[in-house]
Amino acid sequence: MILISACLCGIDCKYNGLNNLDENIAGLVKKGLAIPFCPEQLGGLPTPRLPSEIVEGTGGDVLDGLAKVINKEGEDVTENFIRGAQQSLKLANMYGIKTAILKSKSPSCGYGEIYDGSFRRILIKGNGVTASLFDRNSIKVLTEKY
Repeated sequence: MILISACLCGIDCKYNGLNNLDENIAGLVKKGLAIPFCPEQLGGLPTPRLPSEIVEGTGGDVLDGLAKVINKEGEDVTENFIRGAQQSLKLANMYGIKTAILKSKSPSCGYGEIYDGSFRRILIKGNGVTASLFDRNSIKVLTEKY
């Protein structure tokens, strides 16, 4: 069993109320091999919601209290992202999950690269908050890209 970002399964949970359906990845859920989840919803954020990015750091920095997650209007949503990551880890632990397929570039799920916090679609090396927490807890993180 693995965890998969719900947006990749066709669930309308993206910030804009839409999804990022990947038929191959969604097929894993249909076969009973995966559980869809959305850390941002688990953290208490609504759908739709304002887009958010990590400012002055990465998801690991957010977990360490060194960076914040800010939405496009400048509102601090760091606690929602941390809570969502913690709830996602609880879900993984509940099912003994050791692998997750997460949405690339997301401030929650991005792995390898995320947006830089400027809301100008500039990518930097780093992971989102949930991806960082998974990585710290020996859960293998993949994205729909690889």
